[in-house]
Amino acid sequence: MMENEFCEGGSVKCKSEFDNNDFLDEKPKDGGQKPYSCDICKMSFSQKGNLIVHKRVHTGEKPHRCDICGKSFSEGSQLSRHKRIHTGEKPFDCDICGESFSQAHTLTIHKCVHTGEKPYRCDICGKSFSRSNYLTTHKRVHTGEKPYRCDICGKSFSEGSQLSRHKRIHTGEKPFDCDICGESFSQAHTLTIHKRVHTGEKPYRCDICGKSFSRSNYLTTHKLVHTGEKPYRCDICDKTFYRNNHLTRHKHIHTGEKPHRCDICGKSFPEGNRLSRHKRIHTGEKPYHCDICGKSFSLSDLLTKHKRVHTGEKPYRCDICGQVFTQKRTLTTHRRVHTGEKPYRCDICGKSFSDGSCFTRHKSVHIIEVTYHCDICGKSFFRRDHLANHRRVHTGEKPYQCEICDKSFSIKNSLARHKLTHT
Repeated sequence: MMENEFCEGGSVKCKSEFDNNDFLDEKPKDGGQKPYSCDICKMSFSQKGNLIVHKRVHTGEKPHRCDICGKSFSEGSQLSRHKRIHTGEKPFDCDICGESFSQAHTLTIHKCVHTGEKPYRCDICGKSFSRSNYLTTHKRVHTGEKPYRCDICGKSFSEGSQLSRHKRIHTGEKPFDCDICGESFSQAHTLTIHKRVHTGEKPYRCDICGKSFSRSNYLTTHKLVHTGEKPYRCDICDKTFYRNNHLTRHKHIHTGEKPHRCDICGKSFPEGNRLSRHKRIHTGEKPYHCDICGKSFSLSDLLTKHKRVHTGEKPYRCDICGQVFTQKRTLTTHRRVHTGEKPYRCDICGKSFSDGSCFTRHKSVHIIEVTYHCDICGKSFFRRDHLANHRRVHTGEKPYQCEICDKSFSIKNSLARHKLTHT
C-alpha cells in the first residue's frame, strides 16, 4: 500500500502530509529493481519520490516548515510528527497498558517493556537491546568511537544526547524546573531524582536487607556493602572504594587539585557539587523543606537526618552490641568503644581520643585559661559541662538512669558504658 510507505511504522493511523504528493502515486518497479540512482553518492531507490527526499541529505533542503515554531524538515512525515509536540496529540495507544504515544515507532519500542523482547544483539559481547540505536551506541563501548564533539571545548561523546547535556555546562541553561520549590536543573532525570526529596519516594529496594533508595546507583553501591566488593582502586596508593566518585575525590588528596572556585569568596573545591553547596552559605538558600514541620535546610542529607527526629528511624546498627543510631558518623564513633581505636592524637601532649569533637575540646586546654570554678570545693575546670558533672559529686545527683535495670549515674558516658553490660 504505497501511501503508507512514508508513514511511521506503516500505521493506518499516520496522516503524514507531503507538499509533493505527485510521487506518491508511483507504482513500485517489478522484481525489486532500484532504477533511481543518486548522482552524488550513487545510492539507489525503487521509487523516484524516495530519491527526491534522499537528495535533501546532500543539498540540506528542508521545504517542510512548521507554521507554529518555524522549524523546518526535509520530509513531510517529519513535520507531521513534529507538530504533535505543539498539539500534544498521541494517536498510538498501547493495547496492554493504555499508554499513548505521538509516534508509532515509540509505541513499538514501548511494547518491548511488556514482552521483554530484545531483538538487537551485540555480535561482540552478546548483550541484547530493545532498540537498534541502543545497540549502535553500545557498540561504541567496544570501538571507543566518540563521534559527537563539543565545538566549544573539544570534548567528545559517544551519544548525541550526552553532547546536548554537556553543552549546558557552557551555556548555563537549566530548562527543567521543579514545580514544588522552583529549583532548576540542566537535565530531566536530575529533576526527577530531585523531586523525590519532596515526595520521599525511594523506589529502589535492596532484595537482601530491604533498605530503599531514591536512586538506582545508590542501590547498586549499597549492594557492595553486602558483597564487600570495592571495585574502584587508586593507582597511586592502592586504596579501594565502593564508588567511582569516592575514588575521584580521594585522588585530589594526591594531586591537591581544586578546580572549582567560588566567585564570591575565592574558596576552591575539588568537586562542583561541593562548590554548589558552599555557595548556599553566601546566598542563605535552603531549598530542602521538611513536609512535617516546615523547617528548611541547605543540604538534602541534612533534611534526611532531620526527618528521623519525626520518624524515630535509627538505620545504623552496631554489629557488635546491636545499639542503633540515627547517623552513620555516630555509629562510627560508637564502634571505637569496642575496638579501642583512638585516631585523634594531640600533637602537644600526646593524648589520644576516639571522637573528633572530644579532641577539639581537649585542644582548648592548651590555649585557654581555667575559667570554671566549683563554688563548694574551689576545684577549677576548662569546660562548663565538666564543672556540672563535678558538682554532682557534692550534690549526689544521678540524672542518667538505665531503662533496663533502673541503675542511675551522675555522668552520661558512665551510663553508656554500663549499658554494654546488658548486651
